[in-house]
Amino acid sequence: SKVTLATTSLREDDSDKKNPQWITGAEALMDSLKLHGVKVIFGYPGGAILPIYDAVHKAEKEGWVKHYMVRHEQGGSHAADGYARATGEVGVCFGTSGPGATNLVTGIATAQMDSVPLVVITGQVPRPAIGTDAFQETDIFGITLPIVKHSWVIRDPSDIAKVVSQAFFIASSGRPGPVLIDIPKDVGQEFFNYKCVLPGELIPNGFKKNDDIDETQIAAAIKLIGESRRPLLYVGGGAVASGAHEELKTLSDNYQIPVTTTLMGKGIFDEKSKLSVGMLGMHGTAYANFAVTECDLLIAVGARFDDRVTGKLDTFAPNAKVIHIDIDPAEVNKNRRVDVAIVADVAIALSKLNDKFSKLNHNFLTKDWLEKIDLWKKKHPLFIPPCEGEIYPQEILIKVREYSPDAFITTDVGQHQMWAAQYLRNSPRRWISSAGLGTMGFGLPAAMGVKTAFPNSEVICIAGDASILMNIQELGTLSHYGLNVKVVIVNNRWQGMVRQWQESFYDERYSASDMSNGEPDFIKLAESFGIKGFSFSSRKELINDFKSALEFNGPALINIRVRRTENCYPMVPPGKSNAQMVGYVDNKEFN
Repeated sequence: SKVTLATTSLREDDSDKKNPQWITGAEALMDSLKLHGVKVIFGYPGGAILPIYDAVHKAEKEGWVKHYMVRHEQGGSHAADGYARATGEVGVCFGTSGPGATNLVTGIATAQMDSVPLVVITGQVPRPAIGTDAFQETDIFGITLPIVKHSWVIRDPSDIAKVVSQAFFIASSGRPGPVLIDIPKDVGQEFFNYKCVLPGELIPNGFKKNDDIDETQIAAAIKLIGESRRPLLYVGGGAVASGAHEELKTLSDNYQIPVTTTLMGKGIFDEKSKLSVGMLGMHGTAYANFAVTECDLLIAVGARFDDRVTGKLDTFAPNAKVIHIDIDPAEVNKNRRVDVAIVADVAIALSKLNDKFSKLNHNFLTKDWLEKIDLWKKKHPLFIPPCEGEIYPQEILIKVREYSPDAFITTDVGQHQMWAAQYLRNSPRRWISSAGLGTMGFGLPAAMGVKTAFPNSEVICIAGDASILMNIQELGTLSHYGLNVKVVIVNNRWQGMVRQWQESFYDERYSASDMSNGEPDFIKLAESFGIKGFSFSSRKELINDFKSALEFNGPALINIRVRRTENCYPMVPPGKSNAQMVGYVDNKEFN
């Protein structure tokens, strides 16, 4: 067999001209990505992945792909993640071997926890050097085994097309998630006789599309719904991934069932609807947490009974029977025993329920239940800040909701994330936040990914002054490509959620959480990257100038100083039930 390296002289070899399919592994990779509809790649070059970047250069000249050079590989993985969440397509990112690959790990774990489809491609040292502790060699295959759906180390360039086809299928099928392809440098350089593999042409062993649903479980679910008087739909990210927005609305409307969502489920249901009770859980609305505590039927849709949702698990929906709809059988009965399990794609399952409903005549008796929830909403609303003193953090989110109701919103992690989840009302796939892993520094690069997918849409990153520093270097990427993203910093000069916990549970011992010493001048920092900076510290400035800052034509950083000691409420303390919240508003007028 002929094994050669892709040097300039070999590219001019007659054999290359006679056989147009005689190409390098790197060129085969790019052609395979093209066949799978890839239009955007985020990455950072390095020695082991240079053959692939040489092929990227050619692909960009051909005009079918755009590569965005991020300033750190973690930023690239989060950008691909944001792209995937906003579009529902597979995100793609590149990194070189060694530290380039390990810098991707946090982004891979973030995607794995939130079931986001990514194809992560890393360079590796040449095959003969593997296992010798060569320069920048790291076993990224082994390191990432617990946080990917599948992974490959390609030893033969003729396997590239098959692996890419399998990678996209696995990443996007069933419960989505990240996959990793590790490509040694010499595999990218080697010429071989390339044969393409089309999307879906090669189904990996153990994977098959199965839309069959157990009809007895559908019938059992309908029976429980018909018998319930206090039903509640508890909806998570699986419904978003399935695109089940219309099916969920139909089910809720038909049965008049109120809907609460997880942090991952935001945007799946219109939060302006009278049937919405907002987010539940540790920082959920009081009325959502009361509803889940008193419901007699809990319909879990694409949700996994996460600890931040359930609080003390044995007190979660204590009087309710449970229907669980999820595509992943591993989630059923994992944390909560259920009465009816429907293991299926959420949209298909809900469609089945709606179809059966239309043929049945159930007696719906949820009027009293809805009136009770409406009373809770009036008695225990979210806090509305008074227009006095320093700016309240909540005011910022209320203004964002007013000025930019249709924007894509990304967030970092902390108090600002919870306030954003409480006060913003998002359309489908326009709420993008790291939920399961809680990754600080996620918001800015995720916003970049969203903007590349929807260049004509408004994209706003809600960040904290601590979390923004985790990936602040990506301001350089915004500047480089002119990505019109607005970064809004809710600045209390603390690691806000850490400080709140230290106040509440550690007798106000504020260990290593004060960010005021060493805080950068965010405006000068933004301007040093070539980005417009705005700074507000008074309510008058917020009222007069915030809207125009959001409307500025270009990337911008908006730093807003807020009350330092404001806490995020309601809050379910650790070890308590959802009904044992602290800090929720009690409107005495309705007592």
